[in-house]
Amino acid sequence: MIGMDKSSDNKGKHALIASILSSLLLVIIFAGLAVTVNSSRVVPLYSQVDIIAGMVFVFVLSMIVSASIWPEIIEKRIR
Repeated sequence: MIGMDKSSDNKGKHALIASILSSLLLVIIFAGLAVTVNSSRVVPLYSQVDIIAGMVFVFVLSMIVSASIWPEIIEKRIR
């Protein structure tokens, strides 16, 4: 990237990685809870399509939120 120093480039990479990892963690928690609720019932409450759509929804929303939170946290940590 032209005109950017190495530290700001690294901050962006670290923020992207942190956002993706935190979003994946939330998706795993969501999927685990949804499967647990479904398996504890005689008649499943959610279909597999509902669970997968919920996982995509959680991932997208958590990426939006974490993309605005993580850069500030990483910038404070690097200083």
